[in-house]
This record gives sequence, structure tokens and C-alpha cells, in this order.
Amino acid sequence: MKTMGLTKAMVRFPAVLAVSLVLALPVQAATGNWQRKDVDWQAGAGRRIKGIRYPQDKPLPARTKKSAGDSALTKSRISAAAVGEEMLVESPPVDGFVPWIAVSVTKARAADLELEAEVETSITGSYPTGVKPQTDYIIGLFDTGASAHVMGYADATRAGVYKGLVSSSETIVSGVTGSVVVSVTYPLAVFIDGLDVIAADTLVLDQSGMMGQSNVAIVAGQDPGDLPDLPTAIGTPLSVYYTTEIRNDRPTTVERDGKTFTGPEIALYEAGDPEAPSYTNVIPLELRPLGGVSVQYVPTLDLGGGLGDLEDILGGSFGSDFPPASPSVIMGNSSQSLFFVHSVDLYEGDKSAIDKSRFMLDTGAQVSVVGSRIAARLQLDPAAPEFEVEIEGVTGEVTMAPGYYVDSLEIPALGGWFRATQVPVVFLDISSPEGGTLDGIVGMNLFVDFNLIVRGGGFFTEADPTLELQRIESASE
Repeated sequence: MKTMGLTKAMVRFPAVLAVSLVLALPVQAATGNWQRKDVDWQAGAGRRIKGIRYPQDKPLPARTKKSAGDSALTKSRISAAAVGEEMLVESPPVDGFVPWIAVSVTKARAADLELEAEVETSITGSYPTGVKPQTDYIIGLFDTGASAHVMGYADATRAGVYKGLVSSSETIVSGVTGSVVVSVTYPLAVFIDGLDVIAADTLVLDQSGMMGQSNVAIVAGQDPGDLPDLPTAIGTPLSVYYTTEIRNDRPTTVERDGKTFTGPEIALYEAGDPEAPSYTNVIPLELRPLGGVSVQYVPTLDLGGGLGDLEDILGGSFGSDFPPASPSVIMGNSSQSLFFVHSVDLYEGDKSAIDKSRFMLDTGAQVSVVGSRIAARLQLDPAAPEFEVEIEGVTGEVTMAPGYYVDSLEIPALGGWFRATQVPVVFLDISSPEGGTLDGIVGMNLFVDFNLIVRGGGFFTEADPTLELQRIESASE
């Protein structure tokens, strides 16, 4: 995987996947009474948390409740909160579940310069040469925080993407400590299903229920050398079209290539499918920036050949000289749209941050995050964290980020507000597809006790997407 320093023009990678941590935060160095634990957590957008440090007298996941949390103001809010027991989470863990999925790739695409992705409810198209689809599948993330589909170099090689499906176009992925160059593929098709369709004994993939989309350009990692490889993530350009059920009450474990993958059972349904499940507790989402109308890539229009190429374009003859210049993202008035939670309220002692709308829903992040604006309102001190995490970026370098336990976090919902107390959050500033930085990320550590339904939508004139919740204890079998 090459580092920065290209001489050719590059297309900027989608903002949320090209995450930059724009604020270097001073954190308290772990002292003698702190301990460190090795972890391997997904933090979204290619970031991994490799370690966590915390005081020995405040073991994870919850801290000893402090006096500020028992103030008269906080007690009054708790008694008045519109939250039933079904939607109350006390002391969620720092890390949540990982929505692992099986991913297959075919060569299904439309004609040249037909840019829009096509929804596919069964596998279509031929596989790259030499690929055995029942065994050469990929295990990746169902990642609503990814504005384009990403495949690491090893995974792309295994799936046959490097057998004629990688174009000459390149773009940049930025992370905590630097940037790396990645390739943009020709249009292809991706199909996904949950881990439960992989036979535990033979590891053979049952493809009969896989769904996905064709004619999408994705990002493929280049040979990383000594750097970490990119994770494979299937993002919002697919989930926007489907209803996805995530069953935490039905965990599945797959051991493959010396790695263990444990995640919830995941199933996709067509939009409007009457057989799709529904839950009564509904958190409204928004597809933002607003105005998205389709998923498509931007072509490379290279007129270096002169008038002849221009005549070909005007005459409708395009050939193979116009590969995608960017991966497929949600396009409209603004591009690279993602799912946002419409409102989040946070409380820390007598401080609060109310009705914040710049929180992104990120199923690819095991942790929840707050940015500078929220941290300032809650008076979180970067120099006095309650725990610290070691974040590995795309270049392999590690940076420290402070963490805190916030008294409470609430999300308005139909059927009963969602509320969590003593919520662990990591303090990071992360780029937003709307420009500037996010207020934060709603990560999967908040929902370990729930089954979820991510209902796509949000295109212009369409109904907004939603996140539906059902506590595991009451989930129907």
C-alpha cells in the first residue's frame, strides 16, 4: 500500500471513510495505578482500538458512580424521563458487537457510463476467473458508517478483484496519523448475508439467500507491505436499499484462517417486503446530506485522445477508456450521504448537550464517540480522562484518545425513548459528510441488549430511514 506523494491527480475519497482526527488531544499518561488490556475493537472507518488503559480501582465496563451523578437535577430528570424499562440500559460496555457478514463478488455490471447501481435480490453475474464462490468469499463488516464499499488487499485478492476488475484510478484514505493510496475498481457486484449461512464444519457458504447490488465501483486496498491492511466494509450505498435485521439473541461464531468471528445473525429483506420483521420502538434517522437520489460512481472522462474521443462520447460509444474516477456513493444535491440519528441528548452532572443532530449511526463502530462541541458542553477535561484507548490508524501508527463515562444519553424514539446511563464514550473529532466535524457517533456498545432493524430509505421523496429496537428478553423466537 503506497503512502502519500503521488504526482498524478487524485480524486478525494468520501469524507467519512477518509476520516481525519482533526484535534490532537492531550491525555493523561497512564500512571502506576493504571492497567492496560490488549483488545481488537472496530472503531469505524478503518480505525482499530488495540488497547485500553484504565485505573485499577475503576474496572471496566462501569465506573463507581460519582456524586455529580446523584445531584438533585439528575435525580429529577431520571424520575421524569419518558423511558420504560424495555429501553433503559445501565452501564453499557465500552465495546459492542460486530455485525460480521459474508461477502461475495461477481462481475455483473451495466454498460459503459451507465453509472447507477442496480438492486439485486439474488446472485447474478459471473465470478472472476479461478474463484470458487462457496469457499473464496470474504468476511467483512455491515458498516453504515462507510460511504463507499471497501475491500482490503488480501480480501480483494481472495475474491478475484485483482483479476481484471481494478482500474487505473486511485484515491486516498486518511486516518489518525497519515494517509494511504487505494485503488478504485471497475463496476462490479457485491452480495452479502449473515455468518449463519456459513457451515460451521466445512466453512462452505450457502449463497441461496444472498442479496446485494451490481454496477458499483468499490475501493480496493493496495499491497500494504508492513502496514495494516484495510478492513472490508459494505456500507450505506447498499443498506440504503434494504431492511436489515440484526439478531443479537442469535450469535454465530465462525473460525476461519486462524481467526474467530463472532457476531449476530443478520438477514436482508427487500424494501417493502411484507415478510420483513418490524419492532415497536423506532428511532427516526435521516439520510444526510439531504437530497440523495441514487448510488453511482463518477466516471473518468479522459479527452487526452482529442476530438475523436469527444465524438465517441457524443455518439454514445465509450469503450473502456472511462473507468470510475471514484467509488460509488449516494449522489444528489450533496454526495456521500450517511445515516444520522435525528436527535441525541447527553447529561453530565449539571451540564447538558440537548437535541444534537450531528450524531452518525455507525454499525461498524463498536464504541461510541463524542466530538469537541459535545465535550465542551459537558465539560469533559481532555487532560483528565477516566480511561484511554490506543487507536491504530491506516498507516499502523498509534495515537491515544481520552475516554469518559457520561451520566446519561437519550435518543427520542416512538414507543419509548432509548436511554443509557454511565455511558462510556471516546473523545475524537471526526470529519462529517456535511462538512466540519460530527457531534459524535452512536456505536454498537449501546445496543448489545437489543435486536435491531436498520430500515433503509431517505432518498428524495422517499420515507426516512429508521432504527428499530427490541430488547432481547422480549424478542420473539
